[in-house]
Amino acid sequence: MASRGWSTQQLAEFVAAVSAATTESGAARAAVERAAEALDAEVVAIVGGGQVFAAVGYADGMTPLGDLEAIQPGVAVASLEVPGVGTCTAAAAALEHPPGSTLVVARSGPDSLTSEESGLLRAMARVASLTMWTQSLLDQERAARKALEGLAGEQAALRRVATLVARGEPPGVVFAAVAEEVGRVVPAADVALVGRYASERALEFVGGWSMDGHPSFIGTRVPLGGTNVSTIVFERNEPTRVDYFPDDANPASALAREWSRSSAGAPINVEGRLWGVMVVGSLRPGGLPPGIERELAGFTDLVATAIANSQAREELGGVADWQASLRRVATLVARSEPPEVVFAAIAKEMGRLFLVDATGVVRYEPDGVVVPVGSWTGTGQPGIPGERSTLGGKNVTTLVYETGRPARIDAYARDDASAVTAIARSFAMRSAVGAPMNVEGRLWGSLQIATSREDPLPAITEERLDGFADLAATAIANAQAREELRTLAEEQAALRRVATLVARGTPAAEILDAVTEEVHRLLRADQTGLSRYDPDGLWTVLANCGALTDLIPVGSRLDPGASMPGVAELLSGRPVRVDASPVATAVDDLIRAEQLQAWVASPIVLMGRTWGQVAVFSRHGPLPTGTEDRLGSFTELAATAIANAEAQAELTASRARIVATADETRRRIERDLHDGAQQRLVTLALQLRAAQAAVPRDLHGLVGELDEVSLGLSDVLDDLREFARGIHPAILAEGGLASALKGLSRRSPIPVDIELRMRGRLPEAIEVGAYYVVSEALANAAKHADASVISVEVTVADGALRIWVRDDGVGGATFAHGSGLVGLKDRVEALGGHLSVDSPRGKGTSIQAEFPLPKEAE
Repeated sequence: MASRGWSTQQLAEFVAAVSAATTESGAARAAVERAAEALDAEVVAIVGGGQVFAAVGYADGMTPLGDLEAIQPGVAVASLEVPGVGTCTAAAAALEHPPGSTLVVARSGPDSLTSEESGLLRAMARVASLTMWTQSLLDQERAARKALEGLAGEQAALRRVATLVARGEPPGVVFAAVAEEVGRVVPAADVALVGRYASERALEFVGGWSMDGHPSFIGTRVPLGGTNVSTIVFERNEPTRVDYFPDDANPASALAREWSRSSAGAPINVEGRLWGVMVVGSLRPGGLPPGIERELAGFTDLVATAIANSQAREELGGVADWQASLRRVATLVARSEPPEVVFAAIAKEMGRLFLVDATGVVRYEPDGVVVPVGSWTGTGQPGIPGERSTLGGKNVTTLVYETGRPARIDAYARDDASAVTAIARSFAMRSAVGAPMNVEGRLWGSLQIATSREDPLPAITEERLDGFADLAATAIANAQAREELRTLAEEQAALRRVATLVARGTPAAEILDAVTEEVHRLLRADQTGLSRYDPDGLWTVLANCGALTDLIPVGSRLDPGASMPGVAELLSGRPVRVDASPVATAVDDLIRAEQLQAWVASPIVLMGRTWGQVAVFSRHGPLPTGTEDRLGSFTELAATAIANAEAQAELTASRARIVATADETRRRIERDLHDGAQQRLVTLALQLRAAQAAVPRDLHGLVGELDEVSLGLSDVLDDLREFARGIHPAILAEGGLASALKGLSRRSPIPVDIELRMRGRLPEAIEVGAYYVVSEALANAAKHADASVISVEVTVADGALRIWVRDDGVGGATFAHGSGLVGLKDRVEALGGHLSVDSPRGKGTSIQAEFPLPKEAE
């Protein structure tokens, strides 16, 4: 066998072969190859710890690790089955490195290793162990150096990107820089991409780098799905890698197959929300290094910071723009601009602030209808039509109406056929956000913005809209307050005007005309009418204004029909509102013919009974809420005027009846005196004269006594005639007022200048009243005025008898002194007339009386 010189030579050659290796694995490989050659072995292997470090004598992948580890140092006889060779004698020597490993040798034949060969085997094991340990240290040093260099490169790349972020470069610049740095830092990388997740499970590439230039698909959008890094990161929000792409038809997988055989990716999270993905891919057979997906975190953090900074700058700028927009709108509100001006400004400001395609301000009607009151479009074309639309479907207009809260739609349902959604689709809108406008705790309308872009509107949109909604609500509330104040002032002024007429005792017909005109003007009605309910069930029109004035003149009598809406309520004393009458009646047909779609009526109630009504009509839809109450104030005044007029008429009639009865009684007394006592006295006077004629002349004493009796009887007869004339002047009945007044002037102790401008006879009651006015005035002047002259003027003109009695006396006559003037006033007013007295002290007295005359007496 081998000699000592041989073993020394073999060991030297072994040392030379192993020492030439530059890596630990290379040293192990050189050791087994040189040991097999030196010991003429079929199998040599270094094994341990469940690992084959190097082996010869076996085909690739066929090394029996368990059999080799079973051969331990110190075993005298060991064998190993070697494929193609058979049973071989085996021996092993321990290695200090790798710890627990052995150098195993097996060769054919029955003979085991000689002691010299065993010593060589142990020596080779020590050399191999030392060399492998040394190379392991060198490998670690090289790996550490390489890792350090890679870390330095990565840190430099991160610093370069961080510098861009710190400078506030636009996100697009940062995305491109990050992709390039990642592509250059990651070993075996052929492409690096930054993608942003969009709505509807889609990915848009916003930055990229590739070995052969800028990727052509940057800026494109692909739907997610299939087995690829972008989809898996979207679904799991964690780093991942894909080394095998199945042949699926998903666009994202097909795109990944174009630029990589192996890819890795890490999520980009901004403020706790998944924003996008960082992807790196390799077309090389070895693929990407293990764990590279986790090493991308430093770059994704920088991308997230850049995005957050950009968003913060945008938000800060957005806040400034938002505040500026709010200030501009608030200025309009503070200037008390009309709501339509404020709405238009809000719509324009929202469009420019949110960079959307269209904005709108809408008002909700009580009947489930929405009416646009302000709009704006980015094209400058007319906004969304201002026609009334019925609410319904899934759109922000309806959602805000139903919930009273902000709402958003990121995609309209294809089967939504509602009118509001149809309008949005007609403008190619894909998403929208709306915010409610609440006025005095009640939902009034909403603000809306809409865009045709696929991306949803920012999450902060609802909050920003609320600021505009509050200003819009303030503008509406201010306008309503001003309108309410103006309306209240107008209403109070109108009520005062009517109340003044009532207080003055203006005739009821004039008051009813005034009520109708004031209501028509105040409520801005298209037609206003006041009518009386007659016992026969018909309505008599007493006053009207508006569209039907010529068709239904005052005095017309209408048959409402038992089926006309609201008649029963009005007759029971309740107001009624009709927004659209379905019933065909004569009155209803006339109303519809004039397109008076809606009406409100309030009853005029006297002593618990419906006397009539005041009704207002509209051609433009339902009348405002509260119309019934506002009408009620006027119908109360109308009822008061009617009640006063009826009471006045009854009082006047009663007083006239009393005066007529008194005059008739006076006339009867005067006639009785004339036909009775006066005639008897005349007869007695005649008989006395006959007796005087028969008395002898020589009875001078008796003749004298009879003369005295005759004279006294004549005086009594004159007194009785004067008394009868005071009770009722017979000359008035015989010759009329003109003759009676002339008689009064002749009997006056003060000269009377009388002027009569009248012809014919007047009604008896008027003549009697006029006679007593002049008679009392002349009597007062004679008793109290100390006047030198009296003038009497009597005129019939303009349907009235007017009397003026003036003197140049001391004046001071009032209704408070004595009952004469008061009685005259009562008598004149009982006949529907008026009596006034002007009597300043020292300037004489003027009495004026006016009596209304029937037309036939003018």
